[in-house]
Amino acid sequence: MAGFSRFLAVLRLFTDSASAWSVPDMADALGVPASTAYRTVRDLVAAGFLEAAQDGAYRLGPAFIEYDRLLRMTDPLVHAGAGALRDVVMQAQTPCVALLSRLYNDQVMCVADEAARETVFRSSYERGRPMPLVQGATSKIILAHLPARQLNRLIGAPKSAPVNDALRRELAEIRRRGYCATASEIDPGLAGIAAPVIVREAGIFASLSLVADDSRLDESQRRRLVLLVVSAASLVSEELRHRHIPPPLHTSIRSVK
Repeated sequence: MAGFSRFLAVLRLFTDSASAWSVPDMADALGVPASTAYRTVRDLVAAGFLEAAQDGAYRLGPAFIEYDRLLRMTDPLVHAGAGALRDVVMQAQTPCVALLSRLYNDQVMCVADEAARETVFRSSYERGRPMPLVQGATSKIILAHLPARQLNRLIGAPKSAPVNDALRRELAEIRRRGYCATASEIDPGLAGIAAPVIVREAGIFASLSLVADDSRLDESQRRRLVLLVVSAASLVSEELRHRHIPPPLHTSIRSVK
């Protein structure tokens, strides 16, 4: 294990249920000498990504907060979509949570959210929490719009993975409709409605979605919310294209006589 992979391996040990690690425990978990784990921890502490906790253990450090602030200030998806999330929860006229989520490695991660004031439930899609790629409207709408080669890598090529035929048919139908609606696929009793936010030239594969109590929605409300989400996602996509993605540079060539 060398270079950046050493640091990443140590940081990935930290979870909700394992928030503090000693150097010997890190070494055992990673299968490396204690001296290697110590050098890695020393460098991460110096950079602020780890800090000393109790009893010789270490926890995540404040450097992550610094970079999270910087990301919130500079992420074009967050800039373009924050206002849209507020508008969606105001116009939904039902307790709900609006989400902006994007492709993250082989998962989907929420990067911004907004809850209506009267909302008492919580969605499993929280900012910074990786979620499954093949479950829930928020994720499936992104999966449905990935390039074929990338999709094949994630769920298997058509001929090699016949068990995925049903999923492929579902994704094709989602692309055709332009939105995805699911119920209880992630959180029991909660419905999800999502539309794509795709800006291929900027490498953005994302979604804008709304999560609401499924039992409170009749068909008329569902249709209205679908239109609301699709419209908001379209506006965010256009905002990204016209204001937050720099235009390509053009070189003017003049003929010389």
